[in-house]
Amino acid sequence: MSTHSILLIDDDRDLAELLGEYLSAEGYRLESAHTGEEGIEEIANHHFDLVLLDVMMPGIDGFETLKRIRQTSIVPVLMLTARGEETDRILGLEMGADDYLAKPYSHRELLARIKALLRRIELDRTQQNDDSGIMACHGVELNFDTYRVYCDGEHIPMTTSEFKVLRVLMTRAGKAVPKEDLYLEVLGREIMAYDRSIDMHVSNVRRKLGGTSEQSKIQTIRGIGYMFVDPNQ
Repeated sequence: MSTHSILLIDDDRDLAELLGEYLSAEGYRLESAHTGEEGIEEIANHHFDLVLLDVMMPGIDGFETLKRIRQTSIVPVLMLTARGEETDRILGLEMGADDYLAKPYSHRELLARIKALLRRIELDRTQQNDDSGIMACHGVELNFDTYRVYCDGEHIPMTTSEFKVLRVLMTRAGKAVPKEDLYLEVLGREIMAYDRSIDMHVSNVRRKLGGTSEQSKIQTIRGIGYMFVDPNQ
């Protein structure tokens, strides 16, 4: 059985109780915080493998909560967005969420999404042990020992998903990487209709690495996916 610890930040106490019972039966430990402030404090004081973060909450909303979490933590965050509003999804991903799930959702659907992200975490740990050292290309360095990214010698803060996007693309530098591969290797799940999660993660990485669209180190390959430019090719 799993021993993963999950934090739910949601003001709906009835939902938290029901979800806690369901996930407990599946072998997960679920802790609950009912305001953004409580959630931020919990993350500062305890280790969690994953955070489930609701957008609509009293006080500071999910977006502001996520912003504050990302100032100190790269814990994977799954945003729970009301009505599946595209603006909510895009904003959450831009601010550092790893994935999103639209309300209403079934417990089975949420469980599948949780398993996908946690599966990626376990694989990342294995790869991190195997891939010690530094990968470098086109002025970008990935340090697998510290999980840090450097561009032209400058440290560039990135989320775990953004780091994984770079790792996949740089591993295949000079070759087009299909979006389907990125979804499986970064988010641990298949691409869905109208799903722009990977597009937003790539957009975030591009913005952080800087440069104009013509000078971008990551190029869009229409109809296929993305490619990290290899200047030696």
